[in-house]
Amino acid sequence: MYVKKDDMVIVLSGKDKGKKGKILRVFRELDKVTVEGVAVRKKTLKAKRKGQKGQIIEKAVPIHVSNVALIDPKTDRPTRIGSKIVAKKKVRITKKSGMEI
Repeated sequence: MYVKKDDMVIVLSGKDKGKKGKILRVFRELDKVTVEGVAVRKKTLKAKRKGQKGQIIEKAVPIHVSNVALIDPKTDRPTRIGSKIVAKKKVRITKKSGMEI
């Protein structure tokens, strides 16, 4: 998978198209990611005890990794990812500017 936790991404398709956010969680086996402020759904919780009130909470649901693109830190635009070896260590680079991530 080409994205990792804490990467800044932009959503390419869906109702949240164009929104930017940080990756909160990566689900490798499902090829999905959870992005901050994207695909937020409301869920109702019943009261657990007598006298307690029910709540409505907002929860970010995972979206498919193909619907997001990494943001190039230099140009602030979507970019693809490549890799190269620097000092016997593999690093991720952006295709547009060639900058290390």
